[in-house]
Order: sequence, then structure tokens, then C-alpha cells
Amino acid sequence: MLTKTIGNVNRPTMTHPLPAHLLWLFLTLAISAAASLHLGLTVYDPATVLGALRGGDETEASLIIATLRVPRTLIAMTTGAALALSGLLMQTVTRNPLAEPGLLGINAGAAFAVTIGVTLFGMSGLFAIGLLALCGAVAATALVFGIALSVGPAAAPANTLLAGVTVAAMLGSLTQVMLLIDETAMESLLFWLMGGFADRGIGPLWIGVPVLTLGLAGTLLLAPALDALRLDDDSARSIGVHVAATRLAALGLGALLAAGAVAMAGPVVFLGLVAPHLARRICGPTPSVASHALLACLLGATLAVLADIVARLIVAPGEAPIGAVLALIGVPVLVALLRKRAEVAL
Repeated sequence: MLTKTIGNVNRPTMTHPLPAHLLWLFLTLAISAAASLHLGLTVYDPATVLGALRGGDETEASLIIATLRVPRTLIAMTTGAALALSGLLMQTVTRNPLAEPGLLGINAGAAFAVTIGVTLFGMSGLFAIGLLALCGAVAATALVFGIALSVGPAAAPANTLLAGVTVAAMLGSLTQVMLLIDETAMESLLFWLMGGFADRGIGPLWIGVPVLTLGLAGTLLLAPALDALRLDDDSARSIGVHVAATRLAALGLGALLAAGAVAMAGPVVFLGLVAPHLARRICGPTPSVASHALLACLLGATLAVLADIVARLIVAPGEAPIGAVLALIGVPVLVALLRKRAEVAL
């Protein structure tokens, strides 16, 4: 097994070469994306799909593939990658394997902002809702940091997580009250609040793709410092890492990634928890953050696309909520993690 030395500590890295993992995961994602274009209420043959992708064909099948299935597949991939990377960053800086975007109140902040925009200002349209969600998620993250700073060092993992849970509970309650007061808003927002990738159009990608690009680039830049931060704060400081700044920068990137994902697809659960853990299973317990980030993004994108395929097939001709499908994967993983932590404690 290869080892990597950080400070005075030897840390094992991946048992197998990174390119091999990336190649297999990329092929899996490509196959999943192709299946997403072919499968649905109507199954299309490869020639029809290729014809729709080339353009110039005005048949009903080509229009469905080009205007419905291609956008939802791209949104699923982008959302899954963003949530996976966000979850990885949060788990790394908090050293908590159960951390995920929802713990920082990001989903609750997005839902509250969208509810305010729709009920009080009559805003509508998926792009407007996406921008509201993005602003609300970022504002909720800023509120979490403000609360954490008021009780101690804002970069302390415990302070940040407790502040996130508090903000999520508060904003979630306010959202429910507003929806109960305005039943019309509840009906119009139900589609977005359930989360999903269908009928979104290509517009949300103008938010999601730049956010994912920025988040991945920032993560790779922070990767050496985050590798050191995985050990402990004192060891990281001893080799010149500014612990507080690194932790706040990583949490900020994680919040931005999750906000972009929520803006595209609504509150989608469990991907930010599951994908980083599956990536860790593939590449070993302590990979470098850069390697882990790339693998987690590919896994998150693949899981999102596969979940979307299952959602459209499992109750055809209807569609199952994407959150319910992801819960079928996420709940067993969460239970396994809790059991593992209990065994370690014993």
C-alpha cells in the first residue's frame, strides 16, 4: 500500500491507482446517462436517441429526448456531483462522517426564501425560484456562521453543526407556518419542495454548472490544507496551515455547492451523505482530498441519474419522488454508519 507523509504522520492512500477508479466510474456514469435518455414511460431505440442528439429531427420522440430527457439527465448529473462534493467538504472539515448539506440549514434556507418570494411577491418560474433558492441557501449559511461566531470560534466543528441544526429547525418551522396560511402557495410550491429533476428545462444549469466548476476548483486548491486538517488542528498548524481560514473557506464552498444544487433540483436528500462514503469504500479509508473529491463527484452524478431512472420506472406511468428513491439507498447507509460508530465506541 502506498503511504503519504504529512507532518510526522504516515497516512495510507489509495490501494489502487486513481486513473483506474476514475475510468471505471466515468464509464459507469456514461452508461447511466445513456440509459436515462433511452428509458422512461416510452423506451427509445439507440437510433432514435442519436437522431435526437444530432438535431434537425422534429418528430415527437426527438422533441421528448431533446427537451425533456437531456435536460433532466444533465441536471441530475450536476446536482449529484455538487451535493457529493458539498458533503465531502463538510465531513472533512467537521471530522463528522454523518455531516451533510442539510445540517447547515441550506435546504431550509432555500425553501424559506422560495416561500417568501412566491407568497409575498408573487414570483414564479423555475429560473426565478432557482435564484431565490440560491440566495436563501447562502443567507442561511451566513446566519449559521454568525450564530457560531457569537458562541465561540466560528470555525469550530461543533459550533457550526449545532448552529446549522438550530437554523434548519427555525426556518423549517417558519416555512410550514407560511404554507399553512397560504394554501395556494403550497400547491404551487409542492413541485419544487419535493425535489426532482423532471420538467426543469435547461435554465437551472446556468446556475448549477458555474457553481460546480467553482466548487471543484476551490476544493482542489484547498486539498493540501484539507489533507492536513483531517489529522488534527495542532498537526495542521505545525506544518503552516491556517486552520480557521481553511475550515471557513471549505464550509463556504460546501454551502455554495449545496445552494446551487437546491436551486437546480429543490431539496434532494442523502446524496451528500452517501456519495462520499461510497467513494471512500472504493478508494480506501484515507484517500487524499483531491482524489476523494473527483471520485465523489462521479459517484454522486451516477447515483442521481440512476435514482432518476428508478423514479420514472418504479410507479409508471407516474413518477416516484426522487427523495423517496434516494432514501432507499441513504437510510441503509446511515444505519450502517451508526452501527459502525457504535462498534468503535465499544
